[in-house]
Amino acid sequence: MAIFSPVNAVTDIIPQLEKIVGQDGVIKRKDELFTYECDGLTGYRQRPALVVLPRTTEQVATIVKLCHDRQIPWIARGAGTGLSGGALPGADSLLIVTTRMRQILAVDYDNQTIVVQPGVVNNWVTQTVSGAGFYYAPDPSSQIVCSIGGNIAENSGGVHCLKYGTTTNHVLGLKLVIPDGSIVEVGGQVPETPGYDLTGLFVGSEGTLGIATEITLKILKTPESICVVLADFLSLEATAQSVADIIAAGIVPAGMEIMDNFSINAVEDVVATNCYPRDAAAILLVELDGLPIEVELNQAKVEEICRNNGARNTAIAYDQETRLKMWKGRKAAFAAAGKLSPSYFVQDGVVPRTQLVQILSDINDLSKKYGFAIANVFHAGDGNLHPLILYDQKVPGAWEKVEELGGEILKRCVELGGSLSGEHGIGIDKNCFMPNMFNEVDLETMQWVRQCFNPDNLANPGKLFPTPRSCGEVANAQRLNLGQDKKMEEIY
Repeated sequence: MAIFSPVNAVTDIIPQLEKIVGQDGVIKRKDELFTYECDGLTGYRQRPALVVLPRTTEQVATIVKLCHDRQIPWIARGAGTGLSGGALPGADSLLIVTTRMRQILAVDYDNQTIVVQPGVVNNWVTQTVSGAGFYYAPDPSSQIVCSIGGNIAENSGGVHCLKYGTTTNHVLGLKLVIPDGSIVEVGGQVPETPGYDLTGLFVGSEGTLGIATEITLKILKTPESICVVLADFLSLEATAQSVADIIAAGIVPAGMEIMDNFSINAVEDVVATNCYPRDAAAILLVELDGLPIEVELNQAKVEEICRNNGARNTAIAYDQETRLKMWKGRKAAFAAAGKLSPSYFVQDGVVPRTQLVQILSDINDLSKKYGFAIANVFHAGDGNLHPLILYDQKVPGAWEKVEELGGEILKRCVELGGSLSGEHGIGIDKNCFMPNMFNEVDLETMQWVRQCFNPDNLANPGKLFPTPRSCGEVANAQRLNLGQDKKMEEIY
C-alpha cells in the first residue's frame, strides 16, 4: 500500500498538468528542478516538487483550481531575481512559473497605457514604446532581466522611484487568478475607479493573494530635457548631507543615488565606466528632468549644494550617451560586488532622509562588530539603503552571522523611523522582523485581508508574515525540508 506524502500529492497531478500546458510545460526531472531552488536570495535553497509553465490566464486558472481542489500549496515565480526569498518553493509545493507569459497585449498611446503579461521583462516595456516618445518609469537595477509580474508582487522601485513612485503608482488594472481558481479583474484603464483600491492592495502582496496574469501599466512621455550631475566626495556623511539639502531646497530629482568607495572600485573593475574617481569616499548621482529652463536652474542649485558640502568635482551630462555611461556603474553595482567577495548578501531597508548620516554611522559600527566589510549603495533620495554584506559562504557559520548582521541593520532602520523594506519585499528573509515594525493588531488585520483571498493559505505559504517559529527555527525548517529531496530521488 502506498504511503501518502506531500510530495506524492504534487506529483500525482502531473498527468492533469500535462493536459493543461503540454508535456514540455511541466518540469519534473530532479536535475532540471535545481534551476528553481532559490531566487536572488541564495542563502535559502529548496528544490520544488514540480514546476509548471503556463502561457495564458485560462491555463493559470485551471492549474490553481486543481491545486485548490487537491489542497496543494503553490508559489508563483517570475524571472527569479527577487532578493527576499519570496519565490522560494516548498518541498511539497507546485511552482507556477510565468516566464512563458511574455506577450505585450495592447498599447494605447492616446491614453498612455500598455497591457502586458507577467513574464514581460521590465525593460521591454520602455523598448516597446520609446519610438513613440514614451517610457515606463519603474526601473529596478535588474530591469534587463526582471519581469513585470515579480515587480507587481514586490512593488519594486528603482532609480526613478524618488520622483515617479514605485510600481504601485504605475499600475492601473489587473486581471487576477485568485487562490480558488477564479478569474477577477480589478482597476481599469483610468487612474481612479470607484470602490476599494483592490489594485493597490494586490501590488506588493508578494504572491499571497493570487497571480496577476494581465497587467495594465501607465506609460509616461519622455521629458524634454534630462541632465545628470555626478559629484564626488571625500566623506560619505557629506554625500548623505547633500541629499538632504537638495530635497530641502525644494528640488525633486528624477533619481538620486549614492555609491561608496567599495562599490565605486567594484564597478570600475567590472564595467570600466571611467566616470567614477577611485579615491572618492562616495559619489552622488543626481538626475534632473523636465522643461529645459527648469533642468538648467536645478542643475546649478545641485552643483552649489554639493560644493558647499565639500564635493571635490562635479561632472554634468546632457547627452544620452554620457548619461547612460554615468548610470551604467550604478546599475551594475550588485553584480559587480562579486568582484569584492566570494559571496555577498544584499539588505534592503529605509530611513528618513534626515537619518542617512546616522544609519551610515550605525552600519559602520555593525560592520566592525561583526567583522564583515559592507559596501553601500543607496536610492538615497527616498532613504532606501542597499548595504551589501561581504562574506565567504564556505566559512562555517558565516551565513548565520551575516543573517544576524542584516537583521540588526533592519532593526536600526525601524528604530530611526524607517521601514523593513523599500522595494525587495519581506519574503522569507524578513518575515520574523515584522513584529519590530507592526503590533499584533496590525499583523492580525493584514491576516484578515489575506484570508479573504487565500483562506486555505495555499498561495505562497510561509512568506511575508511571521510564524510562531523563531528565525533560527525557520532556518532549521529549511534544512528539514531537504529531507523531502530524498523522497524525490525515490520517485525519479
